[in-house]
Amino acid sequence: MSEVSNYEWRRQIEDGALVGLKTGEALVPLSEYKALKAQLNKLERMLGRKMIEVEILKEAVELGREKKLISRASLHGVEGFR
Repeated sequence: MSEVSNYEWRRQIEDGALVGLKTGEALVPLSEYKALKAQLNKLERMLGRKMIEVEILKEAVELGREKKLISRASLHGVEGFR
């Protein structure tokens, strides 16, 4: 086997280590995947909390309107409030 053939063969093996089997997609290191997955989970939890907060505040506004504590005009144009 020639030196050039050996080099080409080694390069192809190393390049193949960065490609998913049969998909042709590039792989990421496991540590990077885990860090991104943890960040995604954290962001999903934060989004869930904010969605709950919005729902609570909407209910508070509706209760305030029912008791005439909040003017309808003060929230005119705010999405989700009528």
